[in-house]
Amino acid sequence: MTIIGRRRFVTASATAAIAAPWVARAQTAKQLKISHQFPSGTVDSGDFRDQLCRRFAAELAKRTNGALTAEVYPNSSLVKTVAQYSSIRRGALDMTLYPLNYAGGEVSEYNIGFMPGVISSYEQAYAWKKAEIGKRLTTLMAEKGAVLVTWLWQAGGTASRTKPILVPEDVKGLKVRGGSREMDLMLKGAGAAVVSMPSNELYAAMQTGTMDVAMTSATSLISFRLEELAKNLTTGRGKGFFYIFEPLLMSKQIFDALPKDQQTAIMDIGLEMEKFGLEKAKEDDVAVAKVYEKAGIKTFDLDQSQADKWKAVARDTSWKDFSERSTSNAEFLKLSQQVG
Repeated sequence: MTIIGRRRFVTASATAAIAAPWVARAQTAKQLKISHQFPSGTVDSGDFRDQLCRRFAAELAKRTNGALTAEVYPNSSLVKTVAQYSSIRRGALDMTLYPLNYAGGEVSEYNIGFMPGVISSYEQAYAWKKAEIGKRLTTLMAEKGAVLVTWLWQAGGTASRTKPILVPEDVKGLKVRGGSREMDLMLKGAGAAVVSMPSNELYAAMQTGTMDVAMTSATSLISFRLEELAKNLTTGRGKGFFYIFEPLLMSKQIFDALPKDQQTAIMDIGLEMEKFGLEKAKEDDVAVAKVYEKAGIKTFDLDQSQADKWKAVARDTSWKDFSERSTSNAEFLKLSQQVG
């Protein structure tokens, strides 16, 4: 071998040695898929639940130096809305930001996350996390194949294309979407005709007259543009009778297969996202009123006596039914009452 040839060989070998760790990293890099049903936006604009997922993805890539990244799939573009939970249980989907009650048919205890009258404030909702009910819920989810990454709660509001909805008597004879099995039972008890659908189908249902009243989160009331069809809005700011648990979840099968440092990064970032989610949820409780008022829609806030009337109906209907379905359900409802 000539001197020049040897120099080229040595240089090439040195370059390869330096590049080797980066090549190895590229070969072992993994991309997670995060699915949700909400409209697409950016890290700084649009539905804050989409923002949260995108912020999570950006921070994950940063913390792991690109070894673990994530792609966000909004509008149920990757997996159909309700099927997202069963997909993460099987390991067919990595992550989802998901109203937990949508999986209530698979795990009945999950319906506690959208039980009318149980939660009356954000402070109470987030207090669940460190209370016994939060520990039990997290354990149950792990047993069923899901890791709870970010706690997220939202206050509920009501858009109506008929009269204002303030007390249970107001829904009598109307077609109402409650959003959960337990909400539906309460509404039936109040005399409503119940219609069921995920929130990304609300606009079409109200537009065609399939639905008169939509009960959902403030953010969904904004994102799905129901102000274009509604005539009255009841907000969840101040006093409310239902809150929705919409956590960021991960497949336990996928999570367990990751290196410890990547698992730690996921859980640390998930915890950090909770502050953003809470602040944005509260902002939307106020913003929804402004959006609807700008569209010329009458806006109302509940007082305590009105919220208590809904809770009374819920006790006799959804609470009773939930408790009677299993001893585990009854225990979850009991634990929920221990958090003030």
